[in-house]
Amino acid sequence: MELPEIGAPMFLALGDGVNFRSRLESVDPDTFSVAAPLETSGPEGFLPGYEFEVFWVPPRSRIVMPVLLKGISDGAPFRWNLFPTAEPVVSNRRQFARGGAGAPVRLFGEWGEQERNGRMLDISEGGLRFWMPEAKGVKEGDHMRALVWLGTSEAELTGRVHAVRPAVGEPGLHVVLIFRTVDPLAQMIRQYVIAWEIGERRKAKYGQ
Repeated sequence: MELPEIGAPMFLALGDGVNFRSRLESVDPDTFSVAAPLETSGPEGFLPGYEFEVFWVPPRSRIVMPVLLKGISDGAPFRWNLFPTAEPVVSNRRQFARGGAGAPVRLFGEWGEQERNGRMLDISEGGLRFWMPEAKGVKEGDHMRALVWLGTSEAELTGRVHAVRPAVGEPGLHVVLIFRTVDPLAQMIRQYVIAWEIGERRKAKYGQ
């Protein structure tokens, strides 16, 4: 296996067009482990035997590898132990990178006309992950509309709730909304994520 360095970002393509950001935790001769995404960790998460793809993004390329979930650590912080089922390959297939954080989110759902407020955790062209102080009346499968400021303008996202999980380290919940986009909205999200990634690299380089 030719994997990135320990601690490097990795993405888990778990279906429904949503990729969850993770990181490489350790590498063994036949397996490796990654940080479990918050939306799927714990007893309600995915079960061993589930097959999916992971990918990572070195400069000017994207490396994809199919894997099998062999096991999940017994306690927090949860880790997934993965077994590669094929060699990693360079892929030109479109995948959605995620990024961004902190922007306010205005939410409208099946609870009625009352607007609720949240905070963006990250976004991609296929999904929005956000924090809500409480999610009374919100459940997986619900339809929801979200308005979020992406640097230069407000994006309107309409989709289905993919996951509702307790937040880790703070009150409230983390919610994942999945949706489909076409240009120019897809381009707006893409440019926002790219700008965020550039900003994060500068922070890492200069310690800001």
